[in-house]
Amino acid sequence: MPSKRLFFENADGEKLAARLELPAHQDPEAYAIFAHCFTCNKNLTAVRNISRALTQKGFGVLRFDFTG
Repeated sequence: MPSKRLFFENADGEKLAARLELPAHQDPEAYAIFAHCFTCNKNLTAVRNISRALTQKGFGVLRFDFTG
């Protein structure tokens, strides 16, 4: 499962960290944005496991940290 580290700015100009997870041996059939709970972060074990399960089904998954 290839993973790309990304950064983007929110509406207030703050830099947010993200990961784009892609299926291992195919182009994504669709993409999902994983919006985890506000008190969690993109690296929480449950968030990673759900993202990996989705990529195994052919989805590209963007998971990111919210501001704060």
